[in-house]
Amino acid sequence: MASMAAVLSKTPFLSQPLTKSPNSDALPFAAVSFPSLRRRGGGGKVAIRAGLIAPDGGKLIELVVEESRRREKKHEAAELPRVVLTAIDLQWMHVLSEGWASPLGGFMRESEFLQTLHFNSLRLDDGSVVNMSVPIVLAIDDEQKALIGESKRVALVDSDGNALAILNDIEIYKHPKEERIARTWGTTAPGLPYVEEAITNAGNWLIGGDLEVLEPVKYNDGLDRFRLSPAELRKELEKRGADAVFAFQLRNPVHNGHALLMTDTRRRLLEMGYKNPILLLHPLGGYTKADDVPLSWRMKQHEKVLEDGVLDPETTVVSIFPSPMHYAGPTEVQWHAKARINAGANFYIVGRDPAGMGHPVEKRDLYDADHGKKVLSMAPGLERLNILPFRVAAYDKTQGKMAFFDPSRPQDFLFISGTKMRTLAKNNENPPDGFMCPSGWKVLVDYYESLTPAGNGRLPEPVSA
Repeated sequence: MASMAAVLSKTPFLSQPLTKSPNSDALPFAAVSFPSLRRRGGGGKVAIRAGLIAPDGGKLIELVVEESRRREKKHEAAELPRVVLTAIDLQWMHVLSEGWASPLGGFMRESEFLQTLHFNSLRLDDGSVVNMSVPIVLAIDDEQKALIGESKRVALVDSDGNALAILNDIEIYKHPKEERIARTWGTTAPGLPYVEEAITNAGNWLIGGDLEVLEPVKYNDGLDRFRLSPAELRKELEKRGADAVFAFQLRNPVHNGHALLMTDTRRRLLEMGYKNPILLLHPLGGYTKADDVPLSWRMKQHEKVLEDGVLDPETTVVSIFPSPMHYAGPTEVQWHAKARINAGANFYIVGRDPAGMGHPVEKRDLYDADHGKKVLSMAPGLERLNILPFRVAAYDKTQGKMAFFDPSRPQDFLFISGTKMRTLAKNNENPPDGFMCPSGWKVLVDYYESLTPAGNGRLPEPVSA
């Protein structure tokens, strides 16, 4: 995917004249009318931050140990009680280590956990509030708790026993699984993917503390070069001279409806007076449910979208967001938005039923399709982020391409759901011309062909792209 790396252009940073917010000595802004954006009070004028806004809490909290101290820290870790991390625990450690959850400095202690569950936010020492809607916690069982004993530090290790991090000044507290599930997902119905993967069989205790990660997290899967940290993204965005950054979170292949939305968003920002809005195309790279297309295949499909010119490589940064996926609807979409603030985004595109899924028991959506965008416009700690609601795109049969839906002629439009898209690809059938670039569609077809049942009728494990 060498061509995809070319999206990181070498445009020099262009400084932009800024004025300061009357409510802050640090955050520049410009008041711009944007009728489709709504904030508290229902006014149509919002404070739009020009350029890269400051991270939550004022600075990125990066938790990787300096290279000069790594040998010393590894020796310390060898003498400590050990907690073995699951694959999802490792993904959360990655998230914390790079500052996506700034100002969080480690796995949550009980006070942070309770604030997250009950308020979807954290109150800092200076009285300010930052958004935090999903618990970032580490579970241990009774046996691990006993082995830790009175120690105030533990080593976090992988399944092979290799030390990855040290957790300092630890606090161990009860893991209220039912309350956590009910408040995060709004239901305790069986069949929630993340719950079954990471919570149901997890330990009955949570351990929090200050995190020291011994080395940058690498997966050695051929995709590490796309896993840019918030600091690396900010450096790249500044190098490109971005005076606005609009983030698009996705866990699916990009079709031309997505591309229409993203290019139209850039057009709108240019009309507002921005000179160089940059798209952060930010596929989720952590845990996803079994029927989602794996990350390596999605990245290959995104490469084709850029190669075919559906999106402009000069104004697009493609990077992987390391977070696991909860499928927790309006609760989780706040986390997705908050993390992008820490990467420098001041606009966030939100669509229908963000982070949602079908009800695991009943034949309906688990969440109201409009609640995600409404919650984002009111969420505590997200006041600095400007929310860009989706315009509905569908396949216009009269034009033979994806277009914004025109309610005056609904008979001319064809809605192709994600389920329908996957069914077509599984059956090696083509969607209507203009739905997705042909090379991108072929990647999707190739993925499903790789899942052809073996002679025993069993589906093989998904292969890497």
